[in-house]
Amino acid sequence: MNWGTARVLGNRDAGRYLAGVLVSGFGTAAMLLVAGIWVKDLTGSSSLAGLVTLGTWGPTLVAPLIGVLADRFRRRPLLIALHLAMAALLPVLLLVDSAARVWLIFAVMIAYGFSFVLIDSAEAALVPAVVPGELLGDFNGLRTTVNEGMKLVAPLAGAGLFAAYGGRSVVLLDAATFVLAAVLVALIRVREAPPPPPEPWTRQLADGLGHLRRHAALRHLVACAGVAMLLIGLNGALAYAVVDDGLHRPPEFNGVLGTMQGIGSLAGGLAAGTLLRRLGDRRVTAAAMVLLAAGLALRAVPGLVPVFAGTLAVGVGAPLVLITVWTAVMRETPNALVGRVSATVNTLTFGPGTLAVLAGASLLVLVDHRAILVGAAAGALLLAVWALRGGPRPAGPQGPTPVEPAPAGAPVSS
Repeated sequence: MNWGTARVLGNRDAGRYLAGVLVSGFGTAAMLLVAGIWVKDLTGSSSLAGLVTLGTWGPTLVAPLIGVLADRFRRRPLLIALHLAMAALLPVLLLVDSAARVWLIFAVMIAYGFSFVLIDSAEAALVPAVVPGELLGDFNGLRTTVNEGMKLVAPLAGAGLFAAYGGRSVVLLDAATFVLAAVLVALIRVREAPPPPPEPWTRQLADGLGHLRRHAALRHLVACAGVAMLLIGLNGALAYAVVDDGLHRPPEFNGVLGTMQGIGSLAGGLAAGTLLRRLGDRRVTAAAMVLLAAGLALRAVPGLVPVFAGTLAVGVGAPLVLITVWTAVMRETPNALVGRVSATVNTLTFGPGTLAVLAGASLLVLVDHRAILVGAAAGALLLAVWALRGGPRPAGPQGPTPVEPAPAGAPVSS
C-alpha cells in the first residue's frame, strides 16, 4: 500500500465515502446485469435486452443539462436524497411479472441513467471538500478500484440470485444498498458553502462550457480522454470478433476476457495516485495511451497469450486516462462550477465511445477485425505523442485545489 492510499484510507470521511461507493456499486453492478437478463427471459428478445444498456447510458448525452442541478444544491444532502429516491423507485420493479410489464424495467433504467449523471456530478463537487488536493488522484484511483472490483463480483452474485429467486430478489438487494449508501454519505462531516443564488439554466450551462474553453490545459486532457474512449469503444465493439474469428472460442469466453480486463483496471486504479504525483497529467495520459496501443495490437494476434496480455494492458490503461481527467477537473475547477463542468466532461469523454461502438459494428461488415485493431493501435500511439506535445503545459501534477473555503460561520453538514 503506497503513502497516498494509506492517507486516504486513514481519513474517516474518505473511508465512509469509499464504503458507500462499494455498497452502492455492488447493488448497481448486479442490477444492471440482471435487468438485461430479466428482459431477455420475459420477451425472448436479445435486441430488447441490449436496449436496457442504451437506456441506462442514454442520459449521458444530455449530461451538461443535468449537471447544472448539482451546482444548485448542497452536494451531500443532494447525494443522500438521490440514493433514497432510487431506493424508493426500484420496488416498482416488483410489479414486473410478464412481458407486458417489461416497459417498467426500461423506465426505471432510464431513471437510473439520470441518477448516475447527477450523482457523478455531485460527487465530483463534494470529493475535493472531503479529500486533500494532493490525494485526489489516490482517492479517484481507489474509487475506480472499488467499482471495478464490484464489477468482478456483483454480476455473478446477481446472476445467481436471479437464477435462484428471480429478478425481485435483486431489486430488493439493490434498493437496500442504496439505503445503506445514503446512510454512509449522511455520516460524512464536510463543510459546504451555501450554493450561489440560482441563475437561468442557459447561463449556468454557458459558465460550465466557458470554463473548459478558457482552461486550455484541462481542455487538452478532456480531448485526449475523448479520443481514448473512442478507441476503447471500438475495441469493445470488436470483442466478439476477437473471441470468434481470432480465438475460435464460444461467445461466453468474453466473460474470461472481461475478468482479465477487470484485473488490469484494479491495478491501474491502485497505481494512479502515485503515477500522477510523480509524472503529472500529460505523462500519465501518454503512458496510458502506449499501454492501450500495445493492448490493441496484441488483441489482433490470434493466440490466447497475446490476447490475454493485450486485454490486461487495455484494462490498466483505460482507468488511468479517466482518473487523470477526473482528478484534473476536481483540481482545476472552482467548486461552484464542478457539477456542470464534470457532467460536460462526462459527455465529451464517453460520447465518442458510444459512437465508436456503432462505428465498429458497421466496420466489421467491410474490414477484418485485426486490421481495425492495428489501425486503432496506431491511433493510440499518435495520441500518446499528442498528449505529451499538444496543448499548453499545465502548472504541475497537483496544482491548486478548487475547493472554495466556506465563509466564516457557514454551517457544517453533518
